[in-house]
Amino acid sequence: MGMLGETLAWLRAHPGAFSGAVAEHVLLSLVGLAMGIGVAVPLGLAVAHRPRLAELAISLAGALRTVPSLAVLAALLPLLGVGFTPSVIALALLAVPPVLVNLLAGIRGADPAAVAAATGLGMSPGQVLFRVELPLALPLLFSGLRVAAVQVVSAAALATFIGGGGLGDLVTQGLALLDTGRMLLGAAAIAALALLTEAGFGLLERRLQRRVQA
Repeated sequence: MGMLGETLAWLRAHPGAFSGAVAEHVLLSLVGLAMGIGVAVPLGLAVAHRPRLAELAISLAGALRTVPSLAVLAALLPLLGVGFTPSVIALALLAVPPVLVNLLAGIRGADPAAVAAATGLGMSPGQVLFRVELPLALPLLFSGLRVAAVQVVSAAALATFIGGGGLGDLVTQGLALLDTGRMLLGAAAIAALALLTEAGFGLLERRLQRRVQA
C-alpha cells in the first residue's frame, strides 16, 4: 500500500479524530487571528499620527516578525502553561505585525490631496482618520490580514507542542507511532487549510480593491 493508500485508510478508520482535529485547528486559528486584529488595529489607529510612536510600533513589530513561531510558544509556556489559551495568545502575537505594519503604511500613505480636501471641509483629525484615511488604507490593511491569516493557520500546527491540539497532533502522533497515514493526513490538511486561506483572502482582497477603485 502506497502513502496515499495509507492516508486514505487511516482517514476511513478514524473520521471522527480527523474532523475533531480540523475543528480544533480552525478554532485556534480564528481566535488567534481575531485577538491579533483586536490588538493591532486599535494600536495602529492610536499611533498613526504620532510619528515617534508609529516608528517604535513598526520596529517592535519587525522584531517580533523575526522570532520563530516555536520560540514564541516556548516563551509563553512557563508563563501560561499548556493548553488552548497560551496557544491562541502565541498565534495572536504572530498576527499582530503584518496587520499593524500594513495599517500604518496605508494610513500614512493616504492621498494627501484627499486628506487636505477633508481638512478644508472642516473635518476634525478623528473624522479625517476614520472617513478618509482608513477607507483608503483598507486594501493594504486587508493584504496584511491575508498574510496574518496564512501565518496563523500554518503556525497553529505547532500548538501541539504545548497541548493546544489541532492538526499538529496528527503529525506528531504519526511520527511517534510511525503511522505514516496519520502523519501525512495531518500535514496535507494543514497545507490545504493554508492554501484555502490564501486563496479566500486573495479573492476578497481583489474584490475590495475593485470597490475602492470604483
